Amino acid sequence: MKRTLRGSKTKAKKDSGFLKRMTTKAGKKVLKARRAKGRYKLSV
Repeated sequence: MKRTLRGSKTKAKKDSGFLKRMTTKAGKKVLKARRAKGRYKLSV
């Protein structure tokens, strides 16, 4: 039987890590929105 979720930490960081978010205008907007909401974790 297969596991339900098989996520790769490396892939997650590459796709939605903090540094990746900071490189794009849209990514910065995402972080700004998450800060405004008071998220404990901003990104992976």
